[in-house]
Amino acid sequence: MEILDPLLHQPLRTQLAAFLAGAGEATFTELKRQLDVSDGNLDSHLKKLIAADYINVRKDESAARIQTCYALTKTGRAALQSYILALQKLLPLDVSATETQNKPGGAKLQSA
Repeated sequence: MEILDPLLHQPLRTQLAAFLAGAGEATFTELKRQLDVSDGNLDSHLKKLIAADYINVRKDESAARIQTCYALTKTGRAALQSYILALQKLLPLDVSATETQNKPGGAKLQSA
């Protein structure tokens, strides 16, 4: 059985890592808005990912107000990729066959 990264297995931390993987970098405000979480909740999860070296922090002083920017590290990107692979290994190869088996009578759903 695949061992899932306990740090990334928390849904908000998975979303954080996935968002940063696609965005490259984001401010605290962007993350908060995108993930629809409170300041405290986001801060708590960011601290755990930073402590594990999954996310790095950069202060951007180019604007009138200092912005804190977050990005995945190489370690974080590798951990996310490993986590996704581990999840895929846990899934059945033919998801449609599994869905069919779970329906009463095993009937397939018709496409509209």
